[in-house]
Amino acid sequence: MNYESLIFDIDGTLWDSRALVAEGYNIQLNKEGLSRYCITAETLKPLFGRVMTEIADVLFADFPEKERYALMARCMETENRHLHENPCHIGYPGVRETMEELAKTHRLFIVSNCQQGYIELLMEKGGLGGLISDFDCFGNTGLPKGQTLRLLCERCNVRDAVYVGDTQGDMEASEQAGLPFVWAAYGFGKPAHWDKRIDHFTDLLRL
Repeated sequence: MNYESLIFDIDGTLWDSRALVAEGYNIQLNKEGLSRYCITAETLKPLFGRVMTEIADVLFADFPEKERYALMARCMETENRHLHENPCHIGYPGVRETMEELAKTHRLFIVSNCQQGYIELLMEKGGLGGLISDFDCFGNTGLPKGQTLRLLCERCNVRDAVYVGDTQGDMEASEQAGLPFVWAAYGFGKPAHWDKRIDHFTDLLRL
């Protein structure tokens, strides 16, 4: 495998933020007297990788759509603040060191279905800021990941790249964007197929 650029998913690929995200959501839910909707890290495992509206449809299905999405927005705002205040020692082993090596010979990007501010938090907490050429997310574009991937590739003139992710949704987004897919098998999902597989993030150096 020899590509000019590598584009990364976040959750289940670069770090595992499920416990902290659940804590952030629960802070807001308890504040609003909605403790019966509190969640756990395991609740989020099958939901990570989906766009925010789809997650809200599962977690807050009892609410009318407008109220559901407004509640989700408040939970995400509290989540971002909680992550910002936490040291976030949740990165997978070797991520920064591997990214430093890859950045010597490749352009590195991030595309996620996350909200605005989440990628910036990852780069700050993981010390990746100087290594990432550009990034984009659902919070910025309002588009499915496959389309967001295409937008980033067009904006940054990316012609030869691979997408690294962990879920079926990541695989499908790669296909929609016309990119080969590297499955992070240590993450949250099991896609139907992949072009390459890594069992540890550091395996990217071998590939």
